Amino acid sequence: MATKKQNPESRNFSKYIRLFWMLFLGGVLFVVLLFLFTSLFGDLPDHTVLENPKTNLATEIISSDGKTLGKFYFNDNRTPVGYEELPDHLVEALIATEDARYHSHSGVDARGTLRAIFKFGSGGGASTISQQLAKQLFHGEGSRNIIERILQKVKEWIIAIRLERQYTKEEIIAQYFNIYDFGNNADGIRSASRIYFNKEPKELDLKESAMLVGMFKNSSLYNPRRNPIGVTNRRNVVLSQMEKYDFINQTLKDSLQKTELDLNYSPESHREGIATYFRGYLNGFMKDWIKDNPKPDGTKYNLYNDGLKIYTTIDSRMQQYAEDAVQQHMSRLQAEFFNQNTPDRNPTAPFLDLSKASIDSLLNRSMRQSERWRHMKYDLNMSNNEIEKSFHKPTQMTVFKWEKGKPSEFDTIMKPIDSIRYYKSFLRTGMMSMDPLTGHVKAWVGGMNYRHFQYDMVKQGRRQVGSTFKPFVYATAIDQLHLSPCDEFPDTPFCIEKGKYGNQEDWCPKNAGNDYGGIRTLKNALANSVNTVTARLMDKVGPQPVIDLVRKLGVESDIPAVPSIALGASDLSVYEMVGAYSAFANKGVYTKPVMVTSIMDKNNTLLYQFTPETRDVLSDETAYVTVKLMEGVTQGGSGTRLRSKGADSYRADYREIITGYPYGFTNPIAGKTGTSQNQSDGWFMGMVPNLVTGVWVGGEERSVHFKSITYGQGAAMALPIWGVYMKSCYADKDLNISKGNFEVPSELSINVDCSNASSGSLLDDDPDTPDDLSGF
Repeated sequence: MATKKQNPESRNFSKYIRLFWMLFLGGVLFVVLLFLFTSLFGDLPDHTVLENPKTNLATEIISSDGKTLGKFYFNDNRTPVGYEELPDHLVEALIATEDARYHSHSGVDARGTLRAIFKFGSGGGASTISQQLAKQLFHGEGSRNIIERILQKVKEWIIAIRLERQYTKEEIIAQYFNIYDFGNNADGIRSASRIYFNKEPKELDLKESAMLVGMFKNSSLYNPRRNPIGVTNRRNVVLSQMEKYDFINQTLKDSLQKTELDLNYSPESHREGIATYFRGYLNGFMKDWIKDNPKPDGTKYNLYNDGLKIYTTIDSRMQQYAEDAVQQHMSRLQAEFFNQNTPDRNPTAPFLDLSKASIDSLLNRSMRQSERWRHMKYDLNMSNNEIEKSFHKPTQMTVFKWEKGKPSEFDTIMKPIDSIRYYKSFLRTGMMSMDPLTGHVKAWVGGMNYRHFQYDMVKQGRRQVGSTFKPFVYATAIDQLHLSPCDEFPDTPFCIEKGKYGNQEDWCPKNAGNDYGGIRTLKNALANSVNTVTARLMDKVGPQPVIDLVRKLGVESDIPAVPSIALGASDLSVYEMVGAYSAFANKGVYTKPVMVTSIMDKNNTLLYQFTPETRDVLSDETAYVTVKLMEGVTQGGSGTRLRSKGADSYRADYREIITGYPYGFTNPIAGKTGTSQNQSDGWFMGMVPNLVTGVWVGGEERSVHFKSITYGQGAAMALPIWGVYMKSCYADKDLNISKGNFEVPSELSINVDCSNASSGSLLDDDPDTPDDLSGF
């Protein structure tokens, strides 16, 4: 029987079937062999590496109210977040745009891969989110050679499948968001959301999420600062993808595509942002801690790569109020200083009482101490003569200025030596605020602008404290002699004779304007900063007991045992002064200032926890009586202006700050102003029961100061910063800053009610008394 011939079409179909199966089985065999012989592709990450991918993590600085103050990092400003911290629409935007079948594959999308193969890539790539994460984590972009690119793709398959076995889908998405570089130091989604929108990731809205997901295509090309139009178009593509896969409806898509990017660019750098001076201090603190606290394996922690978490005492709200107060006041104070130091009014501006030779010497000394000199000398190996000549050649530079009450910059051409003189003309400031009971430092402002003035005037800088030292003399006298604020002393010329306490000559301090007032109570004398009464107290107790007291109050700076220290002849820091004053508010107990409460590693393992350091220094009675003395400063002395209810707005020329103080405080406030000789330094120390704050203002050089006491006193230079700051703190009810009375000791034997005591003649409460340091 003859065999029936097969139809040619059937033969061709069978051939195609066999070819398909040969290709399919060959492909499967090829992939299996690839997975079996992974050594062909070089090193691939093993199980442990997949669990602990080597990514650099920035160290995060966290405030007491849970906000990020800043970070320490070199190249990678990355702080990872968990999947639960990502909003749903951010994840949906990623899946819709990068991997629509993400939840249905196991690392490799076979359908997408076949599409890419048969269309030779023209239909889009086939990389899944897992493959893209594998590329980011372990081998980068790879080569352009076609063979190497194929091998790279196989590596991605292998690693992606391993990732899918190792992690959940949610963990892979979180890692992908955390690893990506969004540009502008925005490493990872947390930095990106903070830098581009000043938000935490969970606070992002839909269009913001779409913009960030759009940047995954190419963050260098789609940079919202350089290419806003391209980024907007790319964002709209993401929104279209979300509508395509039913994550949003068409109406919402259309409305969002018409909107602007609405960036809130907030760069995160070491010289920008909030609490920059505090972060500068913290950098040194952490380096010392790392030196003394190695890892369990003996290696050292890396401050910039190990993802440490530093929990601090700084309250981000109070820190912001402090910085705002400094900016508000210093910009206006500086405007008046410039007004008084025009070339016509002061040919040697900004210096006063200096000859040309002295000014030249000062500028040359500053030149040799500058960072520019150090760089040229040690990095470029230039000779002193070459460097000095360069300081007299015009150079393009960016310099600081105040503009509309805020720090600003402008580009100019200036000789570096002239720029030194220019910067000398700016008044500086330092401010610190602390809870006296816990020692927790709540705010730290070391200057007006860290980018241009990096010297920290809270802890690094030390300046003459003027009359703010007087409460230590009074406290010593109260402690030794059981004096009352109501006790009376003559306000007449007084001298401590030569050699009595090591002084080289007779010390005869004078009152402001040689004004003397008969008999004064101690409360009235401190309120009006009367030098002669303070000198009489110093004569009764001697310098050494006063020095012993301030040492116990945490002051470490050098204080010579001579009578003139009574008027603040010594140079102390704001940090020391706030710590010492806090003991008065804390019933005589000194609590060392605390800035760091704990340190954790990236896995939230506790590495450090602070231990409070306290000591009893004064009896609670002596501390309370001293506080009552200082309350007189704000009731009838140089701090009385805190009680006024002046205008809420200031004139641009600053004079309104002198004539109208819009504070209107009615609660108990203890404080002391201080003004050093020639108005070179202005201080105000202010206390309420649960907050002590110190403020200093002055020039970098002591020859940079106001001519008159009207503007140069502590009550005009420093007190307004305290007033603006406290007004903001009181307005924020969540802070619970006390408006109550200081607690009265259970046993109080000293009379503090001076309502029936003689008060003598009062000085005008406007001017503070500059301190006569002629015997120092």
